[in-house]
Amino acid sequence: MLWILYSYTLASLCESQKENWPSVLFAMGGGVVLSLGNLASQYAFAFVGLSVTEVITASITVVIGTSLNYFLDDKINRAEILFPGVGCFLIAVCLGSAVHSSNTADNKAKLSNLSSDYKAGSLDSLKETKGVKPMDLEAGGDDKIKAGTAVFLLDLEKRRAIKVFGKNTFIGLAITFFAGICFSLFSPAFNLATNDQWHTLKEGVPHLTVYTAFFYFSVSCFVIAIILNVIFLYHPVLNLPKSSLMAYFRDWDGRGWALLAGLLCGFGNGLQFMGGQAAGYAAADAVQALPLVSTFWGIVLFGEYRKSSRRTYMLLGSMLFMFIVAVAVLMASSGHRKTQ
Repeated sequence: MLWILYSYTLASLCESQKENWPSVLFAMGGGVVLSLGNLASQYAFAFVGLSVTEVITASITVVIGTSLNYFLDDKINRAEILFPGVGCFLIAVCLGSAVHSSNTADNKAKLSNLSSDYKAGSLDSLKETKGVKPMDLEAGGDDKIKAGTAVFLLDLEKRRAIKVFGKNTFIGLAITFFAGICFSLFSPAFNLATNDQWHTLKEGVPHLTVYTAFFYFSVSCFVIAIILNVIFLYHPVLNLPKSSLMAYFRDWDGRGWALLAGLLCGFGNGLQFMGGQAAGYAAADAVQALPLVSTFWGIVLFGEYRKSSRRTYMLLGSMLFMFIVAVAVLMASSGHRKTQ
């Protein structure tokens, strides 16, 4: 909703919509795939974790989306710099998958040793004054449990809606890769909406401005999000409990954070599109640096990868290093769009 208000304020809707409907459809298609990607990533967070989900989806977005945008933008970005950066993102995807597999193995080892933890002492012995509150991760609980322990994992599993214990490792990765593919398509679709590289408009028909295209993009994203969320309320997946619209409107716990996330995402997309129109949409994909922030949240605040194996830490560090290099290279490849 905030995306729509933002873009409607800036948009000039007096353009000849009857003539540029192909561009409108491209913009709306971009909104649809973004909404699908956002929804899929919510499930991926539970299975794979915030840090790895963001890195994999962002890297796939660059590998596919940036390559498409490079050719759509008539190669205004420097290929000798751009594509080595894309290669770095591809390596980051592989490392992210390895981090998830390694961390899953670590968690299984912790849970298998839980009985020995009980033999060594009571449940209280696994708690300490310096830890992560369960309420920092999910609602509920006042005791501080040492992050990274088997008890921490069991407590989190008990309180979260999506149960992940016993699930196949590849389920989370499959959802994550699907989200990444969806994210990789919304920027090229928006690029086509504003620049008409496929010449779908009749001669003399003006292209959509960034703001007008963003309006249609936001409307479609908003509508598909409502439809899908209502469907999943009454027909949930992954063994989630059924709910209803009334229950949704009665439960406002955490809703403020959700609204803030939507606000930030909407403004971020708008700025990304404006930057893409000026310097090329391939270089504008440098906004995919967002996993660097999400990794901080995931590790420091949410306790991800605490007490993991040395192998997991090495893979995690390698993934983040490769991602930082990839973002820097991508930014260095920026060009300048010629005005027509």
